Amino acid sequence: MTTSNQTPHRITVSLDFPRKVADFLLYANNIVQKSTNNPALPNPTPTMAVLTAAITDLHTSETAALSRATGAVTVRNEKRLVLVGLIQQFRGYVQGVADATPENAASIIQSAGFAVRKPPVRKPRVFEAVNAANSGTATVHAPSAGVRSAYDWEYSPDGGKTWVAAPGTIQAKTTVTGLPSGTSVQFRYRATTPKGGQGDWSPPVQLLVK
Repeated sequence: MTTSNQTPHRITVSLDFPRKVADFLLYANNIVQKSTNNPALPNPTPTMAVLTAAITDLHTSETAALSRATGAVTVRNEKRLVLVGLIQQFRGYVQGVADATPENAASIIQSAGFAVRKPPVRKPRVFEAVNAANSGTATVHAPSAGVRSAYDWEYSPDGGKTWVAAPGTIQAKTTVTGLPSGTSVQFRYRATTPKGGQGDWSPPVQLLVK
């Protein structure tokens, strides 16, 4: 039986505080509403009562700030920072619960009124050749063949009739210099791995050298 060593992606809480105070109050109230008596969050830290009190304080101070009372804006900003800190603390609690049951992590996070952070999308590396900053120079990338692999590189300035060897590397990339500018050059590679040995030459890729 084959087992996988791939580690599942950790599902995490996304915090995206609205900039406007009115929108931030709606954001915070939604968290309290969804998290109050939430069976997935039996012992919230801080409590919903503490969060509610901080929301009330911010609402009151925002009303005063809108009336342009002296010093009201400073107080409002301080109250906002307090509420931000409490929500960040609650985020930590929710994340801990989600981490304890990763199979339900997304639903737990969303049930608390938070959004799930989207994992970064990484495009798989393909075999390609691109022009470097210097004229007559190309940077060539290949998909990684794994750790402790080595790579042979060749290029052809005559459409694949003849191939010129470039220095080998232990990384899945190389730089080829001294290429004739304004011509199409083909590149190919082959990888040597500890288990598979030396592989076949790849299909070539073509680049118009600048």
